[in-house]
Amino acid sequence: MTLPFISIIIPTYGREEVLRETIANVIQQDYLNYEVLIVDQTLKHEPETQVYLKRLASEQKIRLFQVEWASLPGARNFGVRRAKGEIVLFLDDDVQLPDGFLKAHIQNYLENPDIGAVAGRVFDRMKLADAIPGLQIEYLPPEAMDPGIAWYHINLVHTIKPQQVLTARGCNMSFRRDIFEKYDVWFDERFRGSAVREESDFCLRIRKTGLKIWYDPQANLIHLGEETGGCHDISTRSFKYQVTFYHNHFLMGLKNLTPIQAIFLFTKLFDCHVLGHPPCYKSGSPIKILTRACFYTVGFFSVLGTLIKSLWDDGQIYTRQDPSTQP
Repeated sequence: MTLPFISIIIPTYGREEVLRETIANVIQQDYLNYEVLIVDQTLKHEPETQVYLKRLASEQKIRLFQVEWASLPGARNFGVRRAKGEIVLFLDDDVQLPDGFLKAHIQNYLENPDIGAVAGRVFDRMKLADAIPGLQIEYLPPEAMDPGIAWYHINLVHTIKPQQVLTARGCNMSFRRDIFEKYDVWFDERFRGSAVREESDFCLRIRKTGLKIWYDPQANLIHLGEETGGCHDISTRSFKYQVTFYHNHFLMGLKNLTPIQAIFLFTKLFDCHVLGHPPCYKSGSPIKILTRACFYTVGFFSVLGTLIKSLWDDGQIYTRQDPSTQP
């Protein structure tokens, strides 16, 4: 039996050694029917990285694309339009894969034609020290399938049994290619900064096709969570980043949720990320709470501006810049 051809898309921005290590890890996988597409948003690499990428491209081990902008959803869409595979797999540029990783993703599609996406298990290196020793979850609670509150109940680190889920983690998720073209579901390029919740928005729209998002703990990787670089060009400490964090949550909610679900989401967002209650555990300093409340408020009005502008502009600005989409 011929195994499906898989397109591995790695958007990258500002990464050097860890990017090289990630790519080396990917091309050592024991699954032969695949391609690797690097969508590079870095304006200038270190010489060692530049030489490495050009060498792999000349050896046809990767397909290298350089773009002049930085947008995670834009880079995902750019890669999909050039992918040749029946299955599209997205990885971050700072991950480590175990042997058999690609096979684990593919096996799910072979076993069930109703599966449209596979969410892999993610071990966050930066969070492992905070993990509860020995914690294992067999099945996620019912709340994890409720779009209004799911985001605080989905645990794709400690869950050990395969099951249907609401969303995937952006650093480890795969999809049937025809989701994009047959169902015309693409990543929304209005998600800004680190594009938090862009994959959640995408997965919520997939569910409307009737296809399942399936969690497979065997399709696991380690997410290194490097503090610099990544797929965006905004410092995590900046005012702009903090505003876009809330903007993106509000955008996902207003696009996809019922009014009741949205109220639950926005209330929990305030309780957790502004007031700092569990599971966020942020500082209870009055000054910091007030500062986060300002970010929350500005983020809300920012998304209202985005939605008003969307009446005449769909926001897919990077797709419109792509020569492959021109008539």
